[in-house]
Amino acid sequence: MITEKDSLSNMSYIHRWWLGIRPRTLPAAIAPVLVGWGIVIGTNSSSFKIFPALVILFCSVLIQIGTNLVNDVVDFEKGIDTQERQGPTRVTQSGLLTPSQVRAGVAITFGLAAAAGIYLFSIAGWPVLIIGAASILAGISYSTGPFPLAHNGLGDLFVLIFFGFVAVCGTVFVLYGSIPLIAWLSGLAIGGLTVNILVVNNIRDIETDRKSGRRTIPVVFGRLTAEIEYGIFFAIAFLMPEFLLLFHLSQIWILITLVSLQYGFGVVRTMLSAKEGPMYNKALAKTGQLLLYYSILYAIGLAANAFYSSFSPQ
Repeated sequence: MITEKDSLSNMSYIHRWWLGIRPRTLPAAIAPVLVGWGIVIGTNSSSFKIFPALVILFCSVLIQIGTNLVNDVVDFEKGIDTQERQGPTRVTQSGLLTPSQVRAGVAITFGLAAAAGIYLFSIAGWPVLIIGAASILAGISYSTGPFPLAHNGLGDLFVLIFFGFVAVCGTVFVLYGSIPLIAWLSGLAIGGLTVNILVVNNIRDIETDRKSGRRTIPVVFGRLTAEIEYGIFFAIAFLMPEFLLLFHLSQIWILITLVSLQYGFGVVRTMLSAKEGPMYNKALAKTGQLLLYYSILYAIGLAANAFYSSFSPQ
């Protein structure tokens, strides 16, 4: 009989790194960039340039991967990830990769992101340096340093700021040269849905986080508070398209986003009914999928504004 330990030890080197980068979390890096693209295309399609747009996406994904790897090795070394862990496999804790290998991966991913950022600096100027440096520093500070954000109740705020406002507005700034109001509002919607990924993760890990001294919202205020937080951000995201239409910040095409609402209700039911690790892991994956579905539809709705402008009477 092949045990889980045997299957992990027989895993290929590439597969080990694939687990380490946590591919199910990557929608958090992709979603805000897609929305930023949609804003730029819908506002002024001539400002959208495919190569810079792809470089922004490349940087965003690399910073997410680097943040994941930092979290993996630091949580193992601090004793947070133990055999009691209910979440997906962590490569350092399970012995699939050594701490030194994971730290090398951190250096490579953040280094590549910084190198690509030099190109973005050449086309958008010094604000890109501030955005890039702050994003990398925050990715490291999320798990380590003198005041690790994730351990002190600031993880949710970190995600909202950097995966919402910074990522969406930064994308728009690089491609468009300024940041219109719709970018800030969209950053709130996308950032909120991204926070919900963390909310599910933290509810699942209440007991292990409490034992390790990690202060998350569900640890400090309880599961119900975290569930309310999840519901608030869900509501903000799905009310945003109507808000943009009502205040003439977008055209009716933005309502295509609501196609993902039915799937979203299913995700909420899955999260609220979860009672143990595997059920929370399912809710975690579905919350990430919802973020991606929502952002794709939202970006399409925003980009369609360009076609409306092209065919509307002058």
